[in-house]
Amino acid sequence: MRLFTVDAFTDTAFKGNPAGVCLLDSPVTDGWMQSVAAEMNLSETAFLLGDSLRWFTPVVEVTLCGHATLATAHVLYSTGAATGPVEFRTAGGTLTVNRATGDLITMDFPAKQVTPVTVPDGLENALGAAAVEVRKSDLDLLVEVDSEETVRSLRPDIPALSAVDARGVIVTARGTGTDFVSRFFAPKVGIPEDPVTGSAHCALSPYWSARLGRIALTGAQLSARGGLVHTRLDGDRVHLAGHAVTILTGTLLTPR
Repeated sequence: MRLFTVDAFTDTAFKGNPAGVCLLDSPVTDGWMQSVAAEMNLSETAFLLGDSLRWFTPVVEVTLCGHATLATAHVLYSTGAATGPVEFRTAGGTLTVNRATGDLITMDFPAKQVTPVTVPDGLENALGAAAVEVRKSDLDLLVEVDSEETVRSLRPDIPALSAVDARGVIVTARGTGTDFVSRFFAPKVGIPEDPVTGSAHCALSPYWSARLGRIALTGAQLSARGGLVHTRLDGDRVHLAGHAVTILTGTLLTPR
């Protein structure tokens, strides 16, 4: 089986978010996929069999992942396995991807509406920053803080954040060079900080589109690696667009 490492949401090697992509040639067990993901030790490793796509962190399977979907689509386009729109069947519903102008890949994802909640006990201490507003989607907690610099300089207490009742914590603010900025922490699913998180932008897009009055926005994720996600809100869907770069390819030899 062919195995790839792809840097997603970047056009520069060793930036963005690295994802593993495994092109399966036959069905495998969940335990086997989890073991491969643990071996890869990346935020997510994607497994594609036909049009069925699944994603695993080093410790759990997740129901929605943007950067590993982008990485999988990039592999299909760059190897010639696909040329036009591709539909993936996933736990998060049917996701459609297409290659736009140049190497930009656009993905059609579900929009995640966020509703106001009270600030959870211990959250601000864990983040080391005061919350301007806190909202929650069906996946994550979204925390707006006062500035881009606050987002950039966060040094959160990761073990304390793992107590938050959510897949992860999105911290965001109005951007200076982009429309908004964010960082994403998900220690509960084995990811202390994710470099660039497509699925988090399913909540960030409707949140900031409502705040800024525009449906097309660009977000910068301010992790150490960094990356850009272009978003376009379309009713109950979000179009996420980004670039990707293949870093390595190989053959997976482990028995199934």
